Amino acid sequence: MTSSDMVAQVPLEWYLLVSGILFAIGMTGVLTRRNVLVIFMSVELMMNAVNITLVAFGTALNSLAGQAFVVFVVTVAAAEAAVGLAIIMALVRHKPTVDPAEMELMKE
Repeated sequence: MTSSDMVAQVPLEWYLLVSGILFAIGMTGVLTRRNVLVIFMSVELMMNAVNITLVAFGTALNSLAGQAFVVFVVTVAAAEAAVGLAIIMALVRHKPTVDPAEMELMKE
């Protein structure tokens, strides 16, 4: 037996379980936190959970489509991070708080 014969495969369900747990943690952070930065990080965590799911299904189906979608999701996440952090910094400069309930600048 060679070492490549002894490699154990991780079942798809485990990847989906980890992805579901990460998505649930991210959703809990979005729904319960009052800090804009924590909400922002929670959305990023949810995107990473989706990436795990896409790669897991792509690997299980022997397709590169999952990895191709992940490239686009990572690109969108990077753009969102740059624009989102710039908006948060601009809002904090105008009113020094990170509580979304007190940030009513967009309403004016």
